[in-house]
Amino acid sequence: MAMAKLAAVVASLYLYIVLTRQAAAAGAGGSTSCHGGKAVGRSGGGRARPMVKAVFVFGSSLVDNGNNNFLNSTGVRADYLPYGVDFPLGPSGRFSNGRNTIDALGELLRLPRGGRIPPFADPGTRGRAALHGVNFASGGSGILDRTGQDTGKVLSLNQQISNFEAVTLPDLRATAANIRGMKGHDFLHDCFLPKSLFVIGTGGNDYLLNYYQPRNTARPQLSDFTRSLITELSAHLQRLYALGARKFVIFSIQPMGCTPVVRASLNVTGAGCVEPVNGAALLFNGELRSLVDAAGPRMPGASFSVVDSYKIIKDLLDHPRKHGIRETYRACCSELGSSGVLCRKGGPICRDRTKYVFFDGLHPTDVVNARIARKGFGSESPREAYPINIKKLAML
Repeated sequence: MAMAKLAAVVASLYLYIVLTRQAAAAGAGGSTSCHGGKAVGRSGGGRARPMVKAVFVFGSSLVDNGNNNFLNSTGVRADYLPYGVDFPLGPSGRFSNGRNTIDALGELLRLPRGGRIPPFADPGTRGRAALHGVNFASGGSGILDRTGQDTGKVLSLNQQISNFEAVTLPDLRATAANIRGMKGHDFLHDCFLPKSLFVIGTGGNDYLLNYYQPRNTARPQLSDFTRSLITELSAHLQRLYALGARKFVIFSIQPMGCTPVVRASLNVTGAGCVEPVNGAALLFNGELRSLVDAAGPRMPGASFSVVDSYKIIKDLLDHPRKHGIRETYRACCSELGSSGVLCRKGGPICRDRTKYVFFDGLHPTDVVNARIARKGFGSESPREAYPINIKKLAML
């Protein structure tokens, strides 16, 4: 009797050991394992691992890093000096003297290539080159399809998401199938996309290049137009969610009424902003937070971080000396093109770009872009990063 009990105990122990080993093997490289999804420590070469699998970017010129370079008929390009005067790659299509906010954020997230995310329109952004993210943004575009069409060819937010769905997703799926550690029943949708960030930076052009355009004589009430923008943006977010996105970073609209182009259009001199235009930005930004608060039932499992670019830039404008800023309302480019937005090709620029908020008529300087990224990444204030910052979002 005692021998029988002993045999049963031994058999149970053996079965436990076998099952434990099988579970460990599955965890080490099984078909549905997501091990390695959260970056801890450093990679084998001593370089810190990226905090997320990848970063996919959608939006306008504030986050475009070169897609418009490949659009021959666009009037919104930054592939010439003085753009990129302080950027390692020179004029690259970024609407800044140096980095845009996405570059600075990529550095904080420890992405490869110094945080630089390749543009979708570059034919080289395929296969392994797309594994840490792709930038789909297009200067001049907006939330609405018609926004920016008067400037020439632009890629609308709708088209940008279609490019992700029709080209990048199948490309990533084919690439993952040939990489050890990414094979499995559906590594892309179970482990890769949920651990990636989907960044959206758009909305301002829908006001400046659409609602406030002089030709728009039958414009609706501002509140109605803003609600229509938020409804459209919500549909775009839900579309990305259906494609596998779970972590969203959304940049609010900046204080548009303080930009050199808007101030010049109304002949504003000295300090001060065009408050009705700022009011439109604040209305949109408030609705954006409400959208995030209400997203749960429509997008279960999704998480958000809204970076309040408006507040971050407005703090610099209101308290320049505190932040080492000398020039708040003038563009660093002293000669702008006919639109009042872009720098004249080869035109003169300010000597010390670190003392300016705006590089051209609309876009911030490198130092301001870096500050927006740092605040969005690490601020504990919900007034700057809502409801959580990007670092916490990346670690979820």
